[in-house]
Amino acid sequence: MEQQYITYLSDAYLRGYALRYGSRSDAPEMKLHYFKLKEDLPRVQRVLSFLHGIIPAGQCRSLLDVGSGRGVFLFPLLRDFPNLEVTSLDILPHRVELLQCLHDGGITNLHPLWADICNWDAQDKSFDVVTMLEVMEHIPDTQAVVRNAVRLARNYIIVSVPSKPDDNPEHIHLFSNEDLQTLFLSNGCSDVKFMSVTNHRVMVAKL
Repeated sequence: MEQQYITYLSDAYLRGYALRYGSRSDAPEMKLHYFKLKEDLPRVQRVLSFLHGIIPAGQCRSLLDVGSGRGVFLFPLLRDFPNLEVTSLDILPHRVELLQCLHDGGITNLHPLWADICNWDAQDKSFDVVTMLEVMEHIPDTQAVVRNAVRLARNYIIVSVPSKPDDNPEHIHLFSNEDLQTLFLSNGCSDVKFMSVTNHRVMVAKL
């Protein structure tokens, strides 16, 4: 069976890859498989469902996605909201380069940046919504990431983290609902709510 893609994104990636690398011998491997059509993960479905509620209401015109990684959330987000202004932050240069191909290929509302959320100095309240999905469990300085996320967000911060121990050596924290509630309320959020997803916690914090 022929593999299908999110053509809006895969076509842009191919255009951007050609513009960025041409026939260079040192061009990175093409990563077209990231844009294959597949069912969204349950935690991604939950977050998208929340966004489908607030974007038509005008509560999210700009979004900062922290730690976009392989695009497990970012690409469905761009698929569902092709006009949303999205800034993608990642500490891995090769992830940013892949996303830059999308921008160069025509997804001009996507703004990839190589930066660390813990010390990124963008202006206060720069984004309506900040998303950090499967990110906080990797970051040593929990207070720094929460403080900066709260500083940057105008309306909401959306977080997902594992809810059970696993064998990923890069996971250095395991947060309870109470841990997350304390972190975000003590740093300036007015309310937090949790959504149930198997093996994960999804939290929406309101500013």
